[in-house]
Amino acid sequence: MEKLIPFSIADLAKVTNHRSGEVKFGEKMLTVPKGENCHDYLKACEAKYAIFGIPEDVGVRANYGRPGAGSAWESAISSIANIQHNRFCKGSQIIVLGRLDVSEEMLEAKDLDFHTTADRKKLSALVEKIDKDVVHIVSSIIKSGKIPIIIGGGHNNAYGNIKGTALGLGKPINAINFDAHSDFRILEGRHSGNGFSYAYEEAFLKKYFIFGLHENYTSKNVLDNLKKLEDRVTYNTYDEIKVRHQKAFLPEMIKALDFIKMEPYGIEIDLDAIPNIASSAMTLSGFSVEELRQFVYFFGNHKNAAYLHICEGAPELGEDKNNHLIGKLIGYLVTDFIKSRKDLI
Repeated sequence: MEKLIPFSIADLAKVTNHRSGEVKFGEKMLTVPKGENCHDYLKACEAKYAIFGIPEDVGVRANYGRPGAGSAWESAISSIANIQHNRFCKGSQIIVLGRLDVSEEMLEAKDLDFHTTADRKKLSALVEKIDKDVVHIVSSIIKSGKIPIIIGGGHNNAYGNIKGTALGLGKPINAINFDAHSDFRILEGRHSGNGFSYAYEEAFLKKYFIFGLHENYTSKNVLDNLKKLEDRVTYNTYDEIKVRHQKAFLPEMIKALDFIKMEPYGIEIDLDAIPNIASSAMTLSGFSVEELRQFVYFFGNHKNAAYLHICEGAPELGEDKNNHLIGKLIGYLVTDFIKSRKDLI
């Protein structure tokens, strides 16, 4: 994990607001001690969940989205560190590995223009570099027997999560994606809109369910392609569930779980599916935070849930760039996932 910038016990102390009579996650979460081999310590420690951040928006830029997703990790880890350690959820279940070093790729991407063919190719090449590092980290966590919780970045990182988990387990996996978009676009060079289609094409992704697709923002080409692949790639729409009431939220979750549950599966969460969350593709219409939390708990509560990825949140795009609301939301989702598994592990 040479591209991982470790998160130390001192780093945890800096973001933890200590208070007399309280115990925070930041006082109980594990980190890899200085001088220890990361692989060996990860495998031997008692934590069940390994968290790391991907502070990048290169894939979003390559998909003509608004940059800013690189800021989610810092906001999230500060919020997670200040969650109360109690009988409902314990910080000692988590090891914080650190963040992927994407400084070089972010610097190179900064002045590239999506509208220029040459620059678009450069952006895709940078995404591919990040892919390799994400694959390596995720596969290492899986091989250590831990469950990865990946925070930040664009949805381009779904590819690395899926491939890394598949390689770690030695077989293809399934995925459920809570998203306004399919991210199953054509194979035109890597970006945040085709992580799942690339994983499917390369046989790392076996079955894929898109939950809450927005009808207004899904092209005819994508819909036609999904129709051809409906035995292995299927979806429901937000409009069917929340606008026209043709389908109901809980029965649709049950249907989606039945579709993917026979194999290990990844849980992918795109925060642009929630109204008024600062993101690369911010929306005014979408599921509620409570429904998202119920979703994470529902799909986490199965033995085949293999990882959780929360992406596309961009705190720096919000009106108050110093607020921690997105980080706080991510903290809720992380603990909902962990709580859902208390009878499974």
